[in-house]
Amino acid sequence: MIKETENFRKKLLFRSSHRGTKEMDIILGTYAEENLPNMNDIELRKFQEFLNLSDPDLYKWIMSGDKSYSDEYKEIIEDIISTKDL
Repeated sequence: MIKETENFRKKLLFRSSHRGTKEMDIILGTYAEENLPNMNDIELRKFQEFLNLSDPDLYKWIMSGDKSYSDEYKEIIEDIISTKDL
């Protein structure tokens, strides 16, 4: 089980840092690198769902302060905003 969780974390880290846009690769890759090791299974699954959202939407919500995102992802988005280094 532990090995499966570690493999899942590695996949999420890869997906976070290979998004297709350099800006989101940096923002989400850095966030994932710093936070994935401390996430439990529920948080990892939620982050996986979060990574399915489009880069333009994520960029808009994270960089411009647009709050049109779903409450489902509010905690993750606010955490990324509070930890990103601009």
